[in-house]
Amino acid sequence: MSETENTIAKLQEEAYAVLKTIYDPEIPVNIYDLGLIYKVTITGTRCDVLMSLTSPTCPMSDVLVYQIENRVKLIDGIDQVTVEITFDPPWQQDMISEEGQLKLGLL
Repeated sequence: MSETENTIAKLQEEAYAVLKTIYDPEIPVNIYDLGLIYKVTITGTRCDVLMSLTSPTCPMSDVLVYQIENRVKLIDGIDQVTVEITFDPPWQQDMISEEGQLKLGLL
């Protein structure tokens, strides 16, 4: 793995760690373990986050996007963060991680 690939992998790992600190205000599980994060892509100093919401009418979508943009941008080496919300595929409860299911009492 080249130095550039190592840097990208490290930044991606840090971005995922940050995403695990962001919680949906209505659900006591972080957005990563809820299964809302579909993909994180690092290109140079830019981080693109592809995510979904539990519902297309989620009233907290602006809050979540704001938190993602501002917290991920604090990672050394990331200057720009773009969040894209998609509903393809639509979020479903089975996308919640095992840890998230335990916290929600689903297991």
